[in-house]
Parts: sequence; C-alpha cells; structure tokens
Amino acid sequence: MRYAVLGTGEVGRTLGGRLVELGHEVRLGSRTSGNPAAVEWAAAAGAGAEAGTFAEAAAFGEVVVNAVGGRVALAALEAAGAENLDGKVLVDVSNPLAFEEGEMRLSPVGSDSVGEQIQRAFPQARVVKTLNTVNCRVMVEPALVPGEHQVFVCGEDAGAKEQVVALLGEFGWPARRVLDLGGIREARAVEMWLPLWIGLMRKFGHAEFNLELRRAR
Repeated sequence: MRYAVLGTGEVGRTLGGRLVELGHEVRLGSRTSGNPAAVEWAAAAGAGAEAGTFAEAAAFGEVVVNAVGGRVALAALEAAGAENLDGKVLVDVSNPLAFEEGEMRLSPVGSDSVGEQIQRAFPQARVVKTLNTVNCRVMVEPALVPGEHQVFVCGEDAGAKEQVVALLGEFGWPARRVLDLGGIREARAVEMWLPLWIGLMRKFGHAEFNLELRRAR
C-alpha cells in the first residue's frame, strides 16, 4: 500500500522506516519541500521511500498517519488538505504534550482529545487513534517488551479500525492484544495516560515497557 506519514521526528521516521521494510511505499511529509530530515530519511530507507510536503504526502497515501505532535496536528493536517484526507483512514498516534515554564501539560485534556479534534475538523476522514501509549520503537517492534501487553484502538468507523488492526498485525501486534475501546471519544483516556507513561520512563530509565491487562474470568 501507499502510506503518507506526516512528521519528520523520531516517531514519523520510525513508523515510515518500518512500513518501507514491510514492502509498502511511504512518503514522509513535512511543512516544506526538501526538508533535510525527510530527505535524509528517504535516502537511508531506500526503495519505496520518498519525501514531500504534507500535502504531497497526503495526496500520495492511501492511508495517512499523523505522527506530528498533538499540539500542531490540526495545522499539519490543514496543510495536508482536507481533499487529500477525505475518505481515507487517518491513523493518529499523537499526544497533546507541551512543556510550559518547565512543567509538562496536556492540552486538550479531560473534556476533549486530539483524536476528537481531528475527527471534527475533517469529518470525511476515517480517524483511528492508536499506538500513542507506547514508545515508537515498541510501536513497530512489540517483542521488545515481553509478555501479552496491549495496544488500543478507538474510532467511529468499524472498517477503518479493522484496517488499522491489520496494520498493527504487520508490526507484530496479534489481534488478541489489540483492544477496541469504542468511539473516538475514548481517545481522551489514552491521551491522558501520557503523564504516567513519562513518570514510568523516568523511573525505569528507558522507554521499552507497556501495559499488560488481566481480567477475572
């Protein structure tokens, strides 16, 4: 398939690189044409990897992955163009993280989420929130963490979620370990996990960990 990955940071480059390894074509999108990080990534990733603007990437991709920060996601997607998102699965892996005056903040939080904001702003896109609860290396190589740990999906379109679950399977997440939380409103809960995730990362000294949920029968 053809994937657009929006964002040239570590998350975008990691996801894009793994998709290329799996045999997909990927265009890594950034704000400006010729972004050095995107061009360098494309050269290193090899055949099937290209760089472009947000709009060029979104037009190219059959599936669009939002891998920019949550606080700038709407601006990036606006630059990508609604006409390039309509009808497509839009995978949102972002978190609404900001550091202000030395303190970490989430915005929005509690009564809204980035996932919901994206779905409202682009009602014809098929938004699925996933993977934002783990480090980018664990996103594409869940075996880095032992055990039956879980990842979540939420969104309004059942078909889009099925497609994303299949993609997660390519990354190494068995379907039994992908928990469907329901509609896009549930993005609030998974986005609010971030402060605890950061606290655990500081405690452990690394980011290769995840949640394993156990239920009484």
